[in-house]
Amino acid sequence: MHTDLFDFDLPADSIALRPAQPRDAARLLVVRPGQPPQDQIMRDLPAYLRAGDQVVVNDTKVIPAQLTGRRLGRGVEAAIDATLIKRIDGSRWQALVKGARKLEAGDTVRFGSEGRVCLLGHLDATVESKGEAGDIVFGFVFHGPALDQAIADVGLTPLPPYIASKRAPDERDADDYQTMFATQDGAVAAPTAGLHFTPELEAAVLARGVGIHRVTLHVGAGTFLPVKVDDTSAHKMHAEWGTISSATADALNAARAKGGRIVAVGTTSLRLLESAADADGTIRAFAAETAIFITPGYRFRAVDLLVTNFHLPRSTLFMLVSAFAGLDTMKAAYAHAIATGYRFYSYGDGSLLFRDERSA
Repeated sequence: MHTDLFDFDLPADSIALRPAQPRDAARLLVVRPGQPPQDQIMRDLPAYLRAGDQVVVNDTKVIPAQLTGRRLGRGVEAAIDATLIKRIDGSRWQALVKGARKLEAGDTVRFGSEGRVCLLGHLDATVESKGEAGDIVFGFVFHGPALDQAIADVGLTPLPPYIASKRAPDERDADDYQTMFATQDGAVAAPTAGLHFTPELEAAVLARGVGIHRVTLHVGAGTFLPVKVDDTSAHKMHAEWGTISSATADALNAARAKGGRIVAVGTTSLRLLESAADADGTIRAFAAETAIFITPGYRFRAVDLLVTNFHLPRSTLFMLVSAFAGLDTMKAAYAHAIATGYRFYSYGDGSLLFRDERSA
């Protein structure tokens, strides 16, 4: 499909720079194919659920993956900004680097600065290899838990570029950019639909007789990357690691067999569930990478409703929601959202999408 089909005009001031407070006070646009959208707030979500439904959340935890440093030992020191995107082993990470042209294999980069808490005050890494898209493989001087601690000491929360270009990360983001479910270290971007949940909203969902289940998909920097090709068939998704336990898969299958609906909180949960589902919709235990890319025409197998934020033009996420609820439906819903002041992207408002049955 032509990428232009997923373009729309988004005013710059529609992108939220801070989350709603409290989190469940964010607006919620309820979108049903063939019906006008309904304006609600996030704490109204339980009213749209029924006993036996199963809500699936992503419990990945964002690591402080934004590192700033300088190249050492070769001419004038060059400033280096890196975002860790994928752990290769105990001491090596793949990273997206701004200014990657300044680096060559064998270079040493010193992240952090002397005088900080991290071990010796800084974290050194060697450039092991360079990719064609500005990605670098760094070999760090520390390994395992020691490296994790060093990254935590020198790193910052990796805000999406649409926010970071307008303000610097600060101490508030360390909490704001983390869901209440976050327990599994490994993401470099938040599963942002989960940011709307509070203990009070969770309790209200459970009080409806709805189950809540946790899966893990470590969100990668691919969520930041725009689709640069003219046709979606030429776009390559970055792989992300995900897990669904046997117990969770069994519980979801049993609930669905009794008529319960699967409600994915976030496109990350949806992509993982669809990756783990058989053709008949049976969800299997899963522990692997997925690079599933969902565009209109995809037949959904596992998910019935989707809670998600508002996404950017020409993004893979807007393509996904267009596949789920219908392209015309989503264009109309987004036009309504823009006209009525909904806040977009990671810190923005949310939507509840009912699946277009033609995509079932």
